[in-house]
Amino acid sequence: MNRYKLVMFDMDGTLLNGKGIFVIAEKLGFYDELLSYFKNKTDIPFYKRSIEIAKLCKGFTRDEFLSIFHSVPLQNNAENIIQTLKNKNIKIAIATDSYMFLAQDLKNRLKIDFAFANNLLTNNGTITGDIEISNKDLISDITGNIYSICKEQTLTDLCKKLSISVDDSIAVGDGIVDIGMIKKAGIGIAFNASDKVNKYADIVTNDLSVILDYI
Repeated sequence: MNRYKLVMFDMDGTLLNGKGIFVIAEKLGFYDELLSYFKNKTDIPFYKRSIEIAKLCKGFTRDEFLSIFHSVPLQNNAENIIQTLKNKNIKIAIATDSYMFLAQDLKNRLKIDFAFANNLLTNNGTITGDIEISNKDLISDITGNIYSICKEQTLTDLCKKLSISVDDSIAVGDGIVDIGMIKKAGIGIAFNASDKVNKYADIVTNDLSVILDYI
């Protein structure tokens, strides 16, 4: 019997070989404005940054976003890894600071069990620029930062829902927003990540299939 009962993945840069919102922004013409929130507006708290970035999406349609999102390739072996996990009856989740309708789309494509993300609001299919962040209680993670989704808390809550120990989970991510779940999980995997993320991980790798060595 497998010890590990759940694998929680980040989406952009982890399951996807690219950052969905950056690809979308480049195609729709707001890339420079988006980038400025990561380069020039670093004094804004992370969760507020997500709220401001949502405003850049105003006026575009959900279908436009999805069409471009589908062009972002999966990581090598992602489909095979997901299928192997499913064959072993391991639950699979996506946790992302992106948008729920994008995460749900990938969840459905890969037949993943759960998706957690922010809700980018639409009106008749057109994006309003408003967002309902996942982290409604503004919970900080182990680093003290408050993100639009607290992946540490998301992992804890899902394990409780599934009646499993957090020690029996694996978390995989590449960004600083993933540090909380990487540190919290029984095995934390930093995938193609920076040193800032790697120091919190049990495993540092550039090969997603390393997960299969532990199940």
